[in-house]
Amino acid sequence: AVVFEDQQLTYRELNRRANQLARHLQELGVGPEVPVGICVVRSLEMVVGLLGVLKAGGAYLPLDPAYPKERLAFKLADARAPVLLTQQRLLGHLPASAAKVVCLDVDRQIAAKESGENPISGATAENLAYVIYTSGSTGTPKGVMIEHRSLVNYLRWANDVLMGDTVDGLPWVTSPTFDASLKQLFAPLLRGREVWVPAGNAVAEPVALLQALNARSKAGLNCVPSLWEAILDANHAGRVTPTESLVALFVGGERLSRELVDRSFRTLPGLRIWNLYGPAEATANAAAGEVVSQDEVSLGRPLANTQIYLLDRNQNPVPIGVPGELHIGGVGLARGYLNGPELTAERFVPDPFGGEPGSRLYKTGDLARYLPDGNIEFLGRIDHQVKIRGFRVEPGEVEAVLGQHPDVRETVVAAREDQPGEKRLVAYVVPTQGVPTPTELRRHLKAKLPEYMVPSAFVALDTLPLMPNGKVDRRALPAPDPSSLRAEDAYVRPRTPLEEVLAEIWEEVLGLERIGVHDDFFELGGHSLLATQLVSRLRHVFGVELPLRYLFETPTVAGLAKRIETARRSNPAPSAAALSSHGLDEGRL
Repeated sequence: AVVFEDQQLTYRELNRRANQLARHLQELGVGPEVPVGICVVRSLEMVVGLLGVLKAGGAYLPLDPAYPKERLAFKLADARAPVLLTQQRLLGHLPASAAKVVCLDVDRQIAAKESGENPISGATAENLAYVIYTSGSTGTPKGVMIEHRSLVNYLRWANDVLMGDTVDGLPWVTSPTFDASLKQLFAPLLRGREVWVPAGNAVAEPVALLQALNARSKAGLNCVPSLWEAILDANHAGRVTPTESLVALFVGGERLSRELVDRSFRTLPGLRIWNLYGPAEATANAAAGEVVSQDEVSLGRPLANTQIYLLDRNQNPVPIGVPGELHIGGVGLARGYLNGPELTAERFVPDPFGGEPGSRLYKTGDLARYLPDGNIEFLGRIDHQVKIRGFRVEPGEVEAVLGQHPDVRETVVAAREDQPGEKRLVAYVVPTQGVPTPTELRRHLKAKLPEYMVPSAFVALDTLPLMPNGKVDRRALPAPDPSSLRAEDAYVRPRTPLEEVLAEIWEEVLGLERIGVHDDFFELGGHSLLATQLVSRLRHVFGVELPLRYLFETPTVAGLAKRIETARRSNPAPSAAALSSHGLDEGRL
């Protein structure tokens, strides 16, 4: 049923362990409508824990161990979760809370005393299955409540339409804090297939993930377009080539470009590509369409038992070709926001077209139009919400946290796309007196927000540009200057030819100028996907094996130069062709 590295569980073993945990949770008071926090690293215990909560009748509340303590504490308190499932290794990172802590590893013997027979959960189709928190425009995350009927409807569609007889399994690469994980975990279990949990390096490194996919048969991959592009970059660098083992690609969370589709079909002509669309409020996906050519990239059509309406400001349907706000209705709709009745009423409005009493529509804030063939084309947002590498970000939440810094008087956060396909968050700051450094601001934000919500650039302004009505003129916000908010004495120029080459590669990957040898890759706006791109290029240029962890351990030009020098003592010199492909001169090394 589940495979993780060299460990595995049969269906009988998984069912027995989940049943025993469920009975133990019931003794702790877990039942219908009771949220249970689960903060676990990738492991067999994660699968057992999620199923155990559902079998007990409760609703699972996924918590990412990589998130700041303060954010984890807010979710536990806001959900009023009476129980928290975790592992002993994570106890030091968990915030203090009123929840009863159960370690799925060291406390396993306690649950093992329970019967392994299926418990009676008491849950119905209308009870909660899970609560997932998303970024909130008010400054705090909001919990989306999904019921069992919505989850079952979605998984039935995923198995019938997406998987069918084509795909045997998907690697579970998405954290359970994001609903893309639903099809990766529960869909295989509902059809008697194997849940495949790749090792940590396969999730972090495109090369390792592609190698793992190549080792399977009839494999699918569910990811954001930017991760798939990083995989194709690894292929282009000659590290590993996709094989026909990968038969289907399911992408969502970001706009799928025609260029990426064309590149995908040229690399794997027989690949089936599905473009998926939908917010957490609609149980992961509300529309989907198979992409057959680069000229036909759309959101497709609604899922089973789902309705989509494109409406104008007066809630009237718009004609074909005319933009309108996308509204979602049907079985997949969330119950609403946990402890947020006002926000629920604002975003989940009465359905004027529904035939059932109490039917609702979710106002997505997305702008779209109908194409002549009936498919839906995404056009953008009507508000400031953005997607960064597939992650949903409300700039207002980042602004609220950044405004708590004592040296920040005013701030506005916006997404910029200064390079095609490279969207990033930029924070514009009006300081009180002293100008805070990017390092100070990033540390302040990282203590409260997950990594993907931390801006990659900071710009100091005397005042924010305003329109005549007093609102911030976002179009007048300047492009970030790479040296903004960085003290001049913090810059140390490259001292050796190797450091010069490394600095140039960093500048290309980060889109910055004047990288110093002691500048931190991640403090300059680097993130996990850019890290994989950087390491892939370094391997190609220098012809040495560089694990991704090297960059996390020594995220500076000076540190990586030492690693490369050590590795090159036992490896051949880089080829002239590899250097030339990056515009570099072999003689400099």
